[in-house]
Amino acid sequence: MTFNSIEFFIFLPVVFVLYWFVFQRKLIAQNTLVLVASYFFYGLWDWRFLFLILASTIVDYFVGIELKKHEDDRRRQKFWLWLSILFNVSVLGFFKYYNFFADSFIDMIHLFGYDLSKSWTLNIILPVGISFYTFQTMSYSLDIYYKRLEPCKDFLSFAAFVSFFPQLVAGPIERASNLLPQITKTRTFDPLQFKQGLKLILWGLFKKMVIADGIAPMVDDIFANYNDYSATTLILGATLFSFQVYGDFSGYSDIAIGTSKLFGFELMSNFKFPNFARNVAEYWNRWHISLSTWWRHYLYIPLGGSREGKWKAVRNITIIFLVSGFWHGANWTFIFWGAFHAVVFIPVFLMGRNTIYKNNIVGENTLFPSFIEILQLFWTFSLITFSRIFFRSPSLTASFEFIEKMFTDLRYEPYVHPMGYRMADYFILLALFVLYEYRIRKDERNPFKFKSRVVRFFLYTIIIFAILLFFDSGIDRSFIYFQF
Repeated sequence: MTFNSIEFFIFLPVVFVLYWFVFQRKLIAQNTLVLVASYFFYGLWDWRFLFLILASTIVDYFVGIELKKHEDDRRRQKFWLWLSILFNVSVLGFFKYYNFFADSFIDMIHLFGYDLSKSWTLNIILPVGISFYTFQTMSYSLDIYYKRLEPCKDFLSFAAFVSFFPQLVAGPIERASNLLPQITKTRTFDPLQFKQGLKLILWGLFKKMVIADGIAPMVDDIFANYNDYSATTLILGATLFSFQVYGDFSGYSDIAIGTSKLFGFELMSNFKFPNFARNVAEYWNRWHISLSTWWRHYLYIPLGGSREGKWKAVRNITIIFLVSGFWHGANWTFIFWGAFHAVVFIPVFLMGRNTIYKNNIVGENTLFPSFIEILQLFWTFSLITFSRIFFRSPSLTASFEFIEKMFTDLRYEPYVHPMGYRMADYFILLALFVLYEYRIRKDERNPFKFKSRVVRFFLYTIIIFAILLFFDSGIDRSFIYFQF
């Protein structure tokens, strides 16, 4: 079941009515409903993988209790912490990376003149969301180990935390210190929170179904047939993919946060208009924030962060980006993508410009950005878009061929939409989308912040009409980050 499916539009109201009108003020009943609804939501993909979520839940629940029990015995605490880490990493590693390492080993042996059978690889199905919920449960154990959190002794609440359906399959990756306390206390219906949730869901559906899915056929066509196109079309394809992946993933996050609001929960922001970043460091403070902060708290700082001098900090930054690339997928393209980001991030860090935009936004007190800011936006967006060629391509060979052709085949050829639609309509749509996001860039939680009811009603009408216009139940448009 996906957020942009007919099934979800039936599922959500049913759960909502049961949650607030049948089980209102009954915490155990509400949490039971959340757990059952979450397992049902996930089980529609493949019910067999529910056992993985259950296993991860059981392991980390008891690990949390043992960590607290032995808080004065660091040696035993480390045993239980490593049990949690090794279990979650092993599950993630087997399902996501076994074939990658098997193929890489076979290729390496082949370099020495030996042939190994490809039967070493297995036909493994990647469980949806495994990278997200394993990181979420690991963070729980780590927070208890570092004494940032008390263990949860209510198994029902903990199971609901691990499997919470709005953010189960693609985040945000929630810290237990934020979400668990909300699960363990009684919730009351808040009409304002409900309205905010509906607005975020509507805006997320627009970004996913109109922006991302609307340009997906062109991206698929250009990347699949890059040998047939000139540089102008390849640049167009890479640029469109930047908008597609942003609309797709930030749209998912908006729907997840909005859906959570309907049930009285507040999740962390996952995107803060990264397309308006003025350097790569600001971009990473605005893109997939829940993962970036996870790396910072659980890998970068334990490695020493920037406390031990700049060169060790450079080492740690490099590790973070390489691991982040590998987290995204079992392919050398993602590792190269991570390495590229390390290369462009490190100069920003060495010049001390990695935090200068932490507390302000582009065009802070003006209607339009300055000329310098426009150049910064263009340069940063260009770097990010270039890196996504590796992210989108099926192999490193295809990535480099795409890039080589982009810099050598300098013919101008107008691109024709694979289904014959007018390209001008899509350019206008994206231009309006960028201008609108610039207008609302100060508050990612309120995409329709206008005083005039007439303006808001007009926007709601246009957006709902656009969603219905672009909706096609016959096309499978799963969210891109489901594969991670």
